[in-house]
Formats: sequence, structure tokens, C-alpha cells
Amino acid sequence: MDVRDIDEELKEMYEEGAGSAKVLNSETLKAPIKSLPLAPPTSVEVGTSILDAVRVMQEKHTGCVLVLREGKLEGLLTERDLLMKSLGSGKDLGETKVDEVMTRSPEVLQPDDMLAFALNYMHVGGYRHVPIVDSDLRPVGVLSIKNIVDYLADYFPQEVLTLPPRPIRKTTDREGA
Repeated sequence: MDVRDIDEELKEMYEEGAGSAKVLNSETLKAPIKSLPLAPPTSVEVGTSILDAVRVMQEKHTGCVLVLREGKLEGLLTERDLLMKSLGSGKDLGETKVDEVMTRSPEVLQPDDMLAFALNYMHVGGYRHVPIVDSDLRPVGVLSIKNIVDYLADYFPQEVLTLPPRPIRKTTDREGA
């Protein structure tokens, strides 16, 4: 495949879906968080062992669990918490409680808050997950970086979703002898 073939293929790919696309601008970031499809929150109770919390995370295929006390958010246990605060520390994961390694009183947002706030929390705080709670601190969801990427990809369906499985690269080796 030579460079002209690649250029032609890319041109066709971009022209196929050239219709009315969503417009990504500052108004887009004013959309409420509830406009994104959030998975129900995965949670454990205060006093749960780290080992049991990890099993829940594995079962639900999630990178974090919310830690609740009587249905209200007390903390957040993430993969990062597990790596930095418990694994390799010599702690018995079956005996150590999530309360000892979780992030206490994490930053939270509510469903009507703007997406811009979530992006700000994630960017400035370095968070990959932001709990979404009601006015009584009862969890209604967790916004993840994946939710944000999916949301943004919807604004560029042709540019993102129709790409070939691997980047097309020019060869750097000379062909022939």
C-alpha cells in the first residue's frame, strides 16, 4: 500500500459521515452530569475487609468502590488506594478494613452539576472517579474518566469510531536490496 492509497482511504473515511455532527463547545460542558449514562454505584459498608472489597471490584469490573455508612458516602476505595496504601505494606488484606486505606470524604458532585465541574475535579485533583450523590450524600452513581471519554467520542464519531484498528504508518525501512 503506498502513500496515495493511504491518503485516499483516509479521505473516504472522513467524507462518509460528513453530515450534521454534534458541536463541541463551551455549552457542551454545561450539560448536567445526569445527561451521561452512569452505572449504578458499586459499594461496600464501612468495616469491610480490603480482600472482600477487591472481590466486589473484580466481580463488578470496576476500578473503585464507594464505602458507605448507613447508606451515606463515607469514603472511596480505588485501585490507586490499594496499590499505594495496602499492597506491599505487609498488611493482611483479609483482616485490614477498607476504612484504613480509603480516601475519606472524597470530592463529590450531584446529578444536576455541570460536566465542567467533573472535568475540573478530574484534571486538578488527578481523580479518575468522582462519586455522584444526592443532597443527603446517598450515592446515585460514579462518574469515571471512561464516561468522559465516551461522551467526547460521541462528538467525533467519524474521526474516532471509524478509524482502522491500528494506525496506518509509512514504512521507515527501504524496500529492496
